[in-house]
Amino acid sequence: MSAVETPGEPSRGRPRRRADAERSRVAVLEAAVRLLAERPDAGMAAIAAAAGVTRQTVYAHFGTRDALLDAVVDRLTDQAMAAMDEAEESGGPALDQLLLLQDIGWRQFARNPVLLQLPSTAAGAAADQARHEPVAARLTRLIEKGQASGEFDPAPPATWLAAAVIALGHAAGDEAGADRMSVEEAATWLRAATLALLGVDPEDAAPRAPRGHHRADPM
Repeated sequence: MSAVETPGEPSRGRPRRRADAERSRVAVLEAAVRLLAERPDAGMAAIAAAAGVTRQTVYAHFGTRDALLDAVVDRLTDQAMAAMDEAEESGGPALDQLLLLQDIGWRQFARNPVLLQLPSTAAGAAADQARHEPVAARLTRLIEKGQASGEFDPAPPATWLAAAVIALGHAAGDEAGADRMSVEEAATWLRAATLALLGVDPEDAAPRAPRGHHRADPM
């Protein structure tokens, strides 16, 4: 027997339908993250099968593959930021924290080569800029900390150094993505360039080398 609805009163079934729809959306997104990490060219039908839903359901939630890719990137960015939050809360020298943050960003992209497929549209560029803003703010704080402690060159503005570190990360990712460098080579040179930019003697920094065989585009 169905419940009687009074005018102006929302259906009792609507919250449940919304909850079911949200669970379905999350299932599709999680399946897309898993599958695209293994098969960056996977289409909507394959993602639907991995999520245990119909292709129509995937399109109902995301509309296009580009929209799904954008949601996947947001999900991966949230995961990377959570890891960075934990790393920053652990404290320690600014240099160790900055290199750890850089490593977290690199490993996230190395595990998810689909990030290289993002559409190059004005909307995509704006979304990418929005994702980088909290990373830039975090790097700026760490660089200011390192400058105050004497770990980094105090002369350049911290905001400029943060932007330069991010640009170096993109350059390393481009080289690895184009197969002009291996992931390990790109990571090594990214680290060396970052240390030089910050005015740090390489002997003062413990080695960090991410592992993996995928292409990458770190922060």
